[in-house]
Amino acid sequence: MCENIKMGFFDKLKQGLAKTKQVFSFTKVDENLLDELEEKLIIADVGMETTEKIISNLRTRIKKENLKEAEQVKQALREEIEEIFKDNNPELDLTNKPAVILMVGVNGAGKTTSIGKIANNLIKQGKKVIIASGDTFRAAATEQLEVWANRAGAELVKGPEGSDPASVIFDSIKVAKEKKADVLICDTAGRLQNKKYLMDELEKIKRVIDRELPNSSKEVLLVLDASTGQNAISQVKSFTETTGVTGLVLTKLDGTAKGGVVIGIVDENKIPIKYIGVGEQIEDMEVFNSKDFIDAII
Repeated sequence: MCENIKMGFFDKLKQGLAKTKQVFSFTKVDENLLDELEEKLIIADVGMETTEKIISNLRTRIKKENLKEAEQVKQALREEIEEIFKDNNPELDLTNKPAVILMVGVNGAGKTTSIGKIANNLIKQGKKVIIASGDTFRAAATEQLEVWANRAGAELVKGPEGSDPASVIFDSIKVAKEKKADVLICDTAGRLQNKKYLMDELEKIKRVIDRELPNSSKEVLLVLDASTGQNAISQVKSFTETTGVTGLVLTKLDGTAKGGVVIGIVDENKIPIKYIGVGEQIEDMEVFNSKDFIDAII
């Protein structure tokens, strides 16, 4: 049963990254190959800095290893991307209970659905999960989160619309302690009146968590919409400065030609990708596997 689900997810991953795979296809090794490949990497939104590094390494290897076949260059490209992912550890640190997962990201990235899918994933592992509805500013945010919490089988702690998000997190921590939860997943606002107000609110929430759960394991997961390409990289920088992001969740890797942004994000920021989502169903999110990802695009 698990194998069928795994295969189904991998098939969706391959289907979702099919456009990226087309970008990375080439047949002839000649003097124009690297120029063409550089352009393709940029089209796939790998990013200029990472693209230049990959192309430079490939140029050296083609000469040094005397690569003359397209398959040889393709294998070299695969190895260069594998090198970028070599330190990517997708495992969450949930050792000390209740472990806290603080979910951050802009509105529209898929934060609410990601919380439900991650909760579902953890509950299937036998963990008791509490979800805190900390996005009290967006209309219907709690209602949407409640739907996903119910689907996953997680308990939701909520406050009145417009209430102080940090107070909701405080109440949620109390419930998590009382019910001996394994994991507390905290939702947060994605957009307030201005960027500074949003970041101040996130810092306040972090202070409450650190004060009330000083010994708990903590993860800060930034949810990114993969289809936004380079915009996602600027979001990583912005949220990391404020919240100390420990991992990334990539959503909407279904049908975008910009799947290469995953490569650029890991290379430029050295922050591991923890989960990827490739669909709307509750099972359509898995722990990131770099080998599966590379297989799907090359």
